[in-house]
Amino acid sequence: RVGLDHRHTHYPRQRSGGEQQRVAIARAFASSADILFADEPTGNLDSQTSEEIMRVFEELAAQGQTVVMVTHEPDIAVHAKRIIVLRDGIISSDETRAQYALKVSSERVH
Repeated sequence: RVGLDHRHTHYPRQRSGGEQQRVAIARAFASSADILFADEPTGNLDSQTSEEIMRVFEELAAQGQTVVMVTHEPDIAVHAKRIIVLRDGIISSDETRAQYALKVSSERVH
């Protein structure tokens, strides 16, 4: 699910930082926990791999898995059903995906 089939025989020191991050994500998937907490899950990944990981998160959510994710990347946040933005430890917005996407796209225009 995380695109590492070709690297399954490699040791951790033989993997890139992004590959190691994908291994950590795969371990989290395999745990079948009620809630999956993901802190910057795509931070060390290229954009294509990030999108692949987000599709897996979306599949898990569609199957009833609760995913709580922290990210600084608006293009990653837009994959969530609900986006809560914190500024200085205070909630500055709480929006649906559609509301957030509209806001982000209008900010890019300005």
